[in-house]
Amino acid sequence: MERISAGRRMERSGVCEDDMRHLFIINPAAGKRGTTAQLERLLDKLSFPHEVAYTQREGDARRLTEEAARTGEPLRVYACGGDGTLNEVVNGAAGLDHVAVTNVPKGTGNDFLKIFGPDYRTLFYDLEALAVGPEAQFDLMDCNGHLGIDVVCAGVDARIAADVHRYKDWWFVSGIGAYILSLIENIFFKGIARPITVHMGETQWKDSPASLLCICNGRHYGGGFMPVGEAMPDDGVLDMLLVRRISLLTFLRLVGKYAKGLYKQYPELILDYHGDRASFSASEPITVVVDGEVLRDTAFTVRLSERRVNFFYPAGASYQP
Repeated sequence: MERISAGRRMERSGVCEDDMRHLFIINPAAGKRGTTAQLERLLDKLSFPHEVAYTQREGDARRLTEEAARTGEPLRVYACGGDGTLNEVVNGAAGLDHVAVTNVPKGTGNDFLKIFGPDYRTLFYDLEALAVGPEAQFDLMDCNGHLGIDVVCAGVDARIAADVHRYKDWWFVSGIGAYILSLIENIFFKGIARPITVHMGETQWKDSPASLLCICNGRHYGGGFMPVGEAMPDDGVLDMLLVRRISLLTFLRLVGKYAKGLYKQYPELILDYHGDRASFSASEPITVVVDGEVLRDTAFTVRLSERRVNFFYPAGASYQP
């Protein structure tokens, strides 16, 4: 499918007008200890009127966004947390012309913002610049009715991400420790590949073992993986990779290359498709992760959503690869 980034991208300047509402939705559970207090000190110094709301449970960020949007007045929503908080805010603002969203990187993982380069934390913590920054319309992925802005993954990578939560509750295990334990469990004990049927364009993968499937609107996921470096969030194209069944040794040899977006060097192992839809199913439930949110079912369809979201960012920042 032809990329039409220039035609689809619609940028406009942001200004702190008197009738513009600025709502900061803070997830206190996101990030390291002390990050909420740090952010509150920055908010106290802001030169423009703003509102602050705190999440207490899953779904609050979406609900708060939807409630604020009902007035119909111009609204900018700042998701202060990780990718999960951003995902909730995106689901609340999708398709609304008068609402724009952004992400203040309070979380330990803010994979979507990495499209803006290695200095994204500094850029997006300059709240004064962020408030008046431009906005662009970004594509969204619809995964069985749940919207995502970054990456949908299904395979060993998704199972590792999903199982991390079980280890995080162990009092003696750190964040990276939980990830390592989940990786060891899924790679060395549970096996890499699972039977799956995948339809993406001309690729018809019929009930055969595959190691992973990723569908990218953004470019980064999993803390350090960039499987498709040319992916753009505004070009009307979803970039998809299907990794065949591979041995443990091949996985260990390939994973670094995969993480760097070098999939084109391994056409015998990695099938790629660039389009607007994919479907996949299996006899056993599939673990799927959408922007950090875990879903499980036996059949999924991921498609380019007809709804988009306005995303704002600091002037001078760029999401071009």
